[in-house]
Amino acid sequence: MATNRSLPTESRKPFFLILTFLLLSLLAIFFLTTETPSRFSSSYFFSSAGFGSSNSTLPSHFQLPRPSPPNTKTSAVSYTGNEVPNPDKIGGENGVNGDGNEITDDYGFRWEICRREKGSEVVDNIPCLDNMKAIKNLKSRRRMEHRERHCPKPSPRCLVPLPLGYKTPVPWPKSRDMIWYDNVPHSKLVEYKKDQNWVVKSDDFLIFPGGGTQFKEGVNSYIQFIEQTLPAIEWGRHTRVVLDVGCGVASFGGYLLDKDVMVLSFAPKDEHEAQIQFALERGIPAVLSVIGTQQLPFPDNAFDLIHCARCRVHWDGDGGKPLIELNRILRPGGHFVWSATPVYRDDSRDRIVWNAMVTLTESICWKEVVKATDVTGIGVVIYQKPTSSLCYEERKGINPPLCIQKSLPTVSWYTPLEGCLPPIHIANFDTQQGWPTSWPERLKIWPSNLFETNREYSEERYNEDTRHWEVLVSGIYMHNLAINWSSIRNVIDMNASFGGFAAVLVKEPLWVMNVVPIHGPDSLPVIFNRGLIGIYHDWCESFNTYPRTYDLMHSSFLFGNLKKRCDLVDVVAEMDRIVRPGGWVLIQDTIEMIEKLSPILHSLHWDTSIHHDMFLVGKKGFWRPS
Repeated sequence: MATNRSLPTESRKPFFLILTFLLLSLLAIFFLTTETPSRFSSSYFFSSAGFGSSNSTLPSHFQLPRPSPPNTKTSAVSYTGNEVPNPDKIGGENGVNGDGNEITDDYGFRWEICRREKGSEVVDNIPCLDNMKAIKNLKSRRRMEHRERHCPKPSPRCLVPLPLGYKTPVPWPKSRDMIWYDNVPHSKLVEYKKDQNWVVKSDDFLIFPGGGTQFKEGVNSYIQFIEQTLPAIEWGRHTRVVLDVGCGVASFGGYLLDKDVMVLSFAPKDEHEAQIQFALERGIPAVLSVIGTQQLPFPDNAFDLIHCARCRVHWDGDGGKPLIELNRILRPGGHFVWSATPVYRDDSRDRIVWNAMVTLTESICWKEVVKATDVTGIGVVIYQKPTSSLCYEERKGINPPLCIQKSLPTVSWYTPLEGCLPPIHIANFDTQQGWPTSWPERLKIWPSNLFETNREYSEERYNEDTRHWEVLVSGIYMHNLAINWSSIRNVIDMNASFGGFAAVLVKEPLWVMNVVPIHGPDSLPVIFNRGLIGIYHDWCESFNTYPRTYDLMHSSFLFGNLKKRCDLVDVVAEMDRIVRPGGWVLIQDTIEMIEKLSPILHSLHWDTSIHHDMFLVGKKGFWRPS
């Protein structure tokens, strides 16, 4: 802004002074009303086109490595949920100008409530898991094909209704132990597991006492028993990233959060009604998945420990492929904790299962480290994956065989299960340093052991990405976008890169599901190596989660590539399905892309605002079409 000045009253050169003042005023007006890319150049910020960054384009308060206090002038343009802007007129006569005038033109899109399909509840609709037409036409269900993804084409362009009586979720950490019944109105597990303390209905709430089929003395006692049985597990230091197979209501993962362990719980959408929905409503990391005919959507050598407590998986079925799949995603030297009746009972059926497990684990070179029984009679066996391929070469037999190395790496997305063992390269396990480094040190260490020969990734780019997110989150996200972070527990980063966004938030009372899009660079191994969790996904399809399960969805320059393959309206409809009422989206993108996305959100009656011509913030309300 130009400042007011006292013009000279002297008669000397009044013409030149007036002319100078007018020119300066015109320049100031031009600068303030013109979109100037150099003010917040997107070349600095990460996009899927590359991991590079440029510091020179940042404003003075946004310089690395140490940011100054954030600029209090957000230059935000706001909309409320009552007007619907026209994307073709944004910035025009009836659009938004630099003064923040509201757009009132009708977007012209009519939303409808999704129709109920036989065999599924519309309030819990998951398009790729509830495609009853595709499931009905399956030739076989023997290998859990009906629990796998079968996405409808085209994607459904409809909205999931709210359950009757839906309320703002109970906040964390109280939500770990109790949630509103009306938000997840399913009572089958209450009755089915009433003697095992999984979940209890009490007035308007569902209460989670921390019990389970194998947790007779409570889940905390069970967790302590595992560490006492094998102290090398060292929860929260040596063991940070855990996969819980067939997790029930995810109390195992929920209570390990107290020990700084990040457990990703998974189970299929099956007759154990809404178990993953319970977990996410509680604020516990969880995702719908199944070990069927396809690989799990995780990279090789990802998890420090995998846990199964009566998870009902036939590990020796289909030639042992289910356990061989766990071997793929378990890091070298990692542990598999199995608690099931064949471990501690001696009837004929359990002996058959145990003997089959012994044969299978020996064939894949898993070492039985310890087998123990607690005071309640519940037993566990803990196996360890080898740290080199030497054992594979010294086996008596050749089954399962070693996998043939592919010339190009592939992500695990609709990939058939393999019955072979990936070789363990020395790059995957550094015998001198140990791999991975203990938590929390591993969060900021560049995993050179993962990418010794991959020039697409480098320590310099990794460190630049880390510094970028530290500045952006602390300088803009947390204080400058009017987001109520105290209400946020479950977060999705839609294109997570190296996981820098999640790494900065690790001390906040929330957790982040780091999604790596399958058509971009495969950085998911880095994310797991840092001690964070994530998953592969294609945002042109629905995500494997129930409706209303996340408080915030974040993306950074995702939509430019996405729009080349799918309709942005379908992607926004999926985001609306996932986000809870009262939840948020935070989208960093070009102003052109923001002007395409904002009207779609507005047609859904979201409140939206644009900040710095680069950040679109949307807040979902309780509106549904009549």
